[in-house]
Amino acid sequence: MDRTVIIGTRGSELALWQANFVKDQLAALHIPAELKIIKTQGDRILNLSLDKLEGKGFFTKELEEELLAGTIDIAVHSHKDLPTENPPGLIIAAVSEREDPAELLLILKDCVDVRQKLSVKYGGIVGTSSNRRKAQLLALRPDLEIEDLRGNVPTRIGKLRDEKYDAIMLAKAGVSRLGIDLSEFHVEELTPTEFIPAPAQGVLAIQIRDNNQILFDALQELHHPEVAEQLSLERGVLKQFGGGCHLPLGVYCRKENGQFQVFTSKSDDEDEFPDRLFIETPTLDGVIDRILSKFAKDRKFPSKVFISRDISATSYFRRALEKHKISIEDRSLIRTVPVITRFDSYILKNIDWVFFTSKNAVEYFFKLSPQFPKKVKFGVMGAGSEDMLRRNGHFADFVGESTDTADVAADFAALANGTTVLFPGADNPMRSIHQGLSTETKIIDLPVYETVLEEDVEPSGADVMIFTSPSNVDAYFADNLLEPGQKVIAIGKSTGKKFEEMGVKYVLPFSPDEVGLAEAVFGI
Repeated sequence: MDRTVIIGTRGSELALWQANFVKDQLAALHIPAELKIIKTQGDRILNLSLDKLEGKGFFTKELEEELLAGTIDIAVHSHKDLPTENPPGLIIAAVSEREDPAELLLILKDCVDVRQKLSVKYGGIVGTSSNRRKAQLLALRPDLEIEDLRGNVPTRIGKLRDEKYDAIMLAKAGVSRLGIDLSEFHVEELTPTEFIPAPAQGVLAIQIRDNNQILFDALQELHHPEVAEQLSLERGVLKQFGGGCHLPLGVYCRKENGQFQVFTSKSDDEDEFPDRLFIETPTLDGVIDRILSKFAKDRKFPSKVFISRDISATSYFRRALEKHKISIEDRSLIRTVPVITRFDSYILKNIDWVFFTSKNAVEYFFKLSPQFPKKVKFGVMGAGSEDMLRRNGHFADFVGESTDTADVAADFAALANGTTVLFPGADNPMRSIHQGLSTETKIIDLPVYETVLEEDVEPSGADVMIFTSPSNVDAYFADNLLEPGQKVIAIGKSTGKKFEEMGVKYVLPFSPDEVGLAEAVFGI
């Protein structure tokens, strides 16, 4: 380039960080650049919620107009703010690496309740300007009050500090880029697989005129084609649903172990319970059509689902299914009973970690009223155990994020090797987590309950059969067979292994909690 490139940007701290990030990358390519600050409709009108602003591109339109007019050469955008189609004459020349697209829930410390999911006190006021966030928040916590929150990132945090809200939700990417200290708040990080982000969240888009070939070629040094491939899916879904920033739609695509994993959350408005879909596929070909077919208004759902677990009247799973008039037959096929009523508290003297492989283990352990002589850390196999731990007043320091026990064991071992770990659990534990720990790790098993299989289990004629543990599989199939056409969902690979031994095909949910089960049923 034989002249200085003009970069157009909004004037917020985050927008300036993004523009300067691109400016520094251009400098590394020996391309001089300077910034031009441009105010957009979204910056000027702060008294309306985003869904009340007219048209689309209310954070990008003015930048695109100056780009077309030739007063700037580059516009730097948060990619999620862009409409799904470029104006004639403009193209996205490059996309950045993806910053972590997780969400952060910032909570005033005196509004924290560990016993509540997401840790916000019952009936708390949460600030967000996103209909997507509102729909997903209310699905998880229908008791919350959601109020509109506008302004740049520091302004939003300032409103929380002034106690205008009990909590607010922000994208982690913006907070990370600005390096903001959040130590005055309790922070819950919601991964993009549990709280699905906006399409293209965490990615910067570098937009130019389509006839500027020299600049386009230079910008390819900054382009990340693997990110662009995943964004083409996310933004393609957004385009097919005809939405903008106000649509309660989350889409997230990533590549794990050679497979694309695609997560979608959608509702028609922010007050409707969102449907969720998980797809794992080796190629993205045809995936947009698959997603559209699952969310079609005329699609058919199973009429009845059996699950080998009691489901509460207000649970996420029940609300997700009853939205589509799917009836639930919930009955556990096993009973658990305590094996001890007390234990010597001396066993807790040198404990560093307590690890729970099931929510039954959590429940029976805390019924023994353990007294810890020092601070310990808690690890849990997954979300179900974490919820039970919260109900007993404790946060988890480690939560398994995989249905593969070997992966959970490896992740936990990275934290706990060389320490002393207590495993409260069944009287005949599988010891799968134990096997991942080093020989320097001291392991103590504490049997607190045993499992008893029910006898003479009645068959179910449900369209979908969900089995929540290997013991439930054993109890059901001691007397019954699958009926023709029944589909099977198995929680966890150990449960799935039972069906593999039987030669039965099954679906393994992405996560072994009620959200993952609802995704699996919706995907059948």
